[in-house]
Amino acid sequence: MFIGIDHGTTAMRFAGEKGEFKIAREAALEFSIADLSRICPVDEIEGIALCYSMGDNIAEVTDIRKVHNRGIVSRDGAGKHIGGGTRVFDAVAESGIPAVVIPGLHRGSPTDPRFKAYSHQTSPEKIGIAYEACHALGGDVVVSDVSSNTVSLLVSAGRLVGAFDACIFAPGTVHGALDVDAIRKVDAGEWTANEAFQHAGVNFSLPENERVRTIAMFAAMECAALRLLNRSAKVALAGSLAPVIALEVRALLGCDVAVYDEWCASRGLARIARDIFAGKVEILGLAVNLQV
Repeated sequence: MFIGIDHGTTAMRFAGEKGEFKIAREAALEFSIADLSRICPVDEIEGIALCYSMGDNIAEVTDIRKVHNRGIVSRDGAGKHIGGGTRVFDAVAESGIPAVVIPGLHRGSPTDPRFKAYSHQTSPEKIGIAYEACHALGGDVVVSDVSSNTVSLLVSAGRLVGAFDACIFAPGTVHGALDVDAIRKVDAGEWTANEAFQHAGVNFSLPENERVRTIAMFAAMECAALRLLNRSAKVALAGSLAPVIALEVRALLGCDVAVYDEWCASRGLARIARDIFAGKVEILGLAVNLQV
């Protein structure tokens, strides 16, 4: 049995061939490795793939025993810091179960160098989403993960080309890019930059009746922008808002759109674990490093 663990914005999601479960990040502060018995007996787990925060201190899929500082440069930066993800990561590391840590995409990643105009492209759970989508749709896919934030990735010929991170382009319900008003508030000391990021979603900027169609428009724009680099790429949506915006995105793009649910990342991560521990040495163009 192989397990995938998604360190999401609001919850930790765990998936394997026999089922899945999720716990709020606050509740994850009490996590123990025995909790994985909700999927299968712990002694039957052959391998785990997990992610942590931005994953910006590693560029390869890496054995957990080799990862320093849980694979991140710093806990400072965009996002909400609770501690549940830290507890889950440490419990897996201490368990002795074979495990790999998935990197995010950043300036050290083997993506198109033009995307490195920005320091960070995507956090690692989106790699799980892309892997799951490519398993079903083939090696040319644009994936947009839409929920509290929006992040979109492009895979061409089975390799990750690049991505738009949550603070760059399309808003989600909570997070988004810092506009002129947000920059002014940061400069005036009213908000930190992270607080501005966490108030840049449509829940804070638009009336309720405009929020969903706005998110759909911007997600479609990200997909359209990425398809400039691969016009034959299929389009997939994931995340809690995927089924809500799918019809609008289809209409805007004029093409079919595959829809995945909130379990896509953890299922994709479980698939990555299974493939790596069966001997695969590359995941969507990212090297696998199991040396300790």
